[in-house]
Amino acid sequence: MTRLLLIGPPGAGKGTQAARLAQAYDVPAVSTGDIFRANVQGGTTLGLEAKAYMDRGEYVPDSLTNAIVHDRLQHADATTGFLLDGYPRTIEQVHELDRILQEDGTALDAVIQLVADTDEVVARLLKRAAEQGRSDDTEDVIRHRMALYAEQTAPLVEVYGERGLVVEIDGLGAVEDVTERILDAMAARGLRAVASVDDA
Repeated sequence: MTRLLLIGPPGAGKGTQAARLAQAYDVPAVSTGDIFRANVQGGTTLGLEAKAYMDRGEYVPDSLTNAIVHDRLQHADATTGFLLDGYPRTIEQVHELDRILQEDGTALDAVIQLVADTDEVVARLLKRAAEQGRSDDTEDVIRHRMALYAEQTAPLVEVYGERGLVVEIDGLGAVEDVTERILDAMAARGLRAVASVDDA
């Protein structure tokens, strides 16, 4: 029964770690981006509503995001645990997640915060942009995204920090090393992995 939230700046390898941790704890990685896409592709009522906002280039409102995440957490594979990635993003969403978990008689076990030196992350993202031919990912754009992330995430980290849930992990280095740091920190809190992580 492991319920985790993973947060980290763009370029810190959050998506990669989410997949590895989901494997280690045998829980689904619940990403809001993936949920939106699945609902849109599945033509669900929530998906069609979200698509209308996305087609207009608007943010999907908290109320709809909350409803879609709530729906996903009711699926059978999430009843024994989950790893949230990309939600909550606002204080309002934190309160809604509290309500959802309280309703289910559960709570978060830990909030894993990947931290990384800004200059190193910028260099990593610029390299990736060059490799993928993404000319719009300039240094200014990347630094703006990093600043925006820091601004939006700070209140969440503060709230969860006051609850003693935040565990800071150095997100730089080899993928396997970062995973090991996370697993060791979680084990110290009594949360042990149930499966080995496939490095293939």
